[in-house]
Amino acid sequence: MPELPEVETTRRGIAPHLIGRRIAKVTLRRADLRWPIPREISQLLPGQRIDEVERRAKYLLLHTAAGSALLHLGMTGVLRVLPPDIPPGAHDHVDLLLEPNPQTGERILRFTDPRRFGCLLWQPPGTTHELLAGLGPEPLTDAFDGALLWRRSRGRKAAVKLFLMDNAIVVGVGNIYASEALFAARIDPRRAAGTVTRPRYERLAAEVKRILAWAIERGGTTLRDFLNPDGAPGYFFRELFVYGREGEPCKVCGTPIRQAVLGQRSTFWCPRCQK
Repeated sequence: MPELPEVETTRRGIAPHLIGRRIAKVTLRRADLRWPIPREISQLLPGQRIDEVERRAKYLLLHTAAGSALLHLGMTGVLRVLPPDIPPGAHDHVDLLLEPNPQTGERILRFTDPRRFGCLLWQPPGTTHELLAGLGPEPLTDAFDGALLWRRSRGRKAAVKLFLMDNAIVVGVGNIYASEALFAARIDPRRAAGTVTRPRYERLAAEVKRILAWAIERGGTTLRDFLNPDGAPGYFFRELFVYGREGEPCKVCGTPIRQAVLGQRSTFWCPRCQK
C-alpha cells in the first residue's frame, strides 16, 4: 500500500487546491469503504471551509471548523482534484464539490478506491480519532532520533525491522523504506532490536530521515496502483537498493540480495553489507 512519501506527495498535490475553499456538496456513491462512512461527512462538511490539509502517519485530515474528514488511501486509493463534469467511474466512491474559484472555476476532490481498503471517517473538533491515538512521532521531525530508538528498544527481542515499523515507535516507516533504511545503516533487519547499539540507531534514524525526504522529493515509490494527484508515477522505485531485488547483485558489494519473511512481510537485505 502507499507509504508515507506517497501520502505526503498526495497531500502536497491536493493542498493548494483545497485550502481556503468551501465544500459546496458531498456525494457518497456508497455507504462504506473499509468501514461505514459516518453521517457527519454528508451532514456537517457541506458549507465548511477547508482550513488545513494535514498528514498524520499515513492518514490525511481535511480540517474545518466543524471537524475533520479523516482519509486513508488503503492499498489502491487515489485522490484527485478534477473538473466536476468528468463522469465518475465504477470505483469513484466520494466527491467533494468545492465552491467556484475565480481562477479555476468549480473543482471536485474525487476519492477513487477499487479495493475499498481505504477509509473516510470523522474527527470532531478538539479530539483525536482512535486510529491516531497512541501513534509515535513523525519520522521527519526532531522528536524522532537515534536516542528515541535506542531507548525504546532496550530489552526487545523482536527483529529490528519490525521494531522500526511499529507505529507506536515511529509512524510511517513501512516495509519498503524500513528495508532501504536498514541497508543504508548497514544493519541486518533480522537482528534483535535490543542488541543494536546507540551509535547504530543514530545512523539508522538519520538514514530514515534522508531516505523518506528523498522519496518525497522524487514522488514516492509508486508501486502497483498508486499514482500522484496529477496522474504521473513517482520515480523513487528506480533508486531502491534492496527491496524487491532478491537474487540480484548488491549495488555496493555485488553479493546476491536475500529475501525472507518477517512479520508476514517480505524483507530484503545484503548478507555482506548488513550485520
